Amino acid sequence: MIVAFIDELRSEGHAVESVCRVLREQGCQIAARTYRAWASTKHPIAARTISDAAVIDQVRELAWRIDHEGTRRMTPEGLYGRRKMTALVGRTRPGASPGSVDRAMRSLGLQGIRRAKGVRTTIPGKDGRRARDLLDRDFTAAAPNQTWVMDFTYVRTWAGFVYVAFVLDVFAQRIVAWNVAATKAVELVDVPVRMALWQRGREGHPVVRGELIGHADAGSQYTSIVFTDHLADEGIKPSIGSVGDAYDNALMECIIGLYKTECVRTAIFHAGPYRTIADVEYATAGWVDWYNNRRLHSTIEMMSPVEYEQAHYAALNRELHPV
Repeated sequence: MIVAFIDELRSEGHAVESVCRVLREQGCQIAARTYRAWASTKHPIAARTISDAAVIDQVRELAWRIDHEGTRRMTPEGLYGRRKMTALVGRTRPGASPGSVDRAMRSLGLQGIRRAKGVRTTIPGKDGRRARDLLDRDFTAAAPNQTWVMDFTYVRTWAGFVYVAFVLDVFAQRIVAWNVAATKAVELVDVPVRMALWQRGREGHPVVRGELIGHADAGSQYTSIVFTDHLADEGIKPSIGSVGDAYDNALMECIIGLYKTECVRTAIFHAGPYRTIADVEYATAGWVDWYNNRRLHSTIEMMSPVEYEQAHYAALNRELHPV
């Protein structure tokens, strides 16, 4: 813009040195030599400048979209930090360096969202069945349907608190099922287990009796007779962590932290305040779909949970080629 301004004054007969002197007096520090260097057509644009501009355009396309009303809104990918954004950009532009992505994010005002500290709300049951801890803080699995972890959290709405329960498969950290309810009755946590079993069967990978561990904290819902009897009927081995110890269900605590940070505390998945339970269901459905199908996870090779599971089953079903 400065070069164009000086060009315009030059066309009117003003000397470059005089124009630059007046600009410096007005606070715009520019020398005549600098202007001539900028205006010169003999010097090609640096390769880094060109590549950075391309990366900026790509990050902008990933971080924002135009909705059906013509309003520009941030996408869930706009919540990424540098590592995940670099991995996402690298899927279509392999030569993009972490430095170029970092510069692009800074120029666009993106820095990645950070989680806040949560509050532990587990209330142990007095008359429930307390199973032993079968995981011992080992949140790994060799295949899907070997270990599920479960927990629920709360969301404040204008109509009062609502509660959201999740069932997570440890292998790919995939949310297999979720449920939103207005009360903390046992149905809040029992319904998503039924949904998860149905979903796995629908996908062609049903749960095998006796091979699945269902791990939760010591909340009264998960130690209730109704819930433990349901697990027994389905052939799921129950596992319960200690009371008030988030580390005994650390993976699920982490996922709930992501849900609160990326879904509840942003306007990405629901514009405006949460008025009713329907608003929470709408936002949760959008977040779970993004989390399972598009969100990149550093713990599973910068893939989405669905991609990671598909790669696992594809490796198992790979046909042997004749030699």
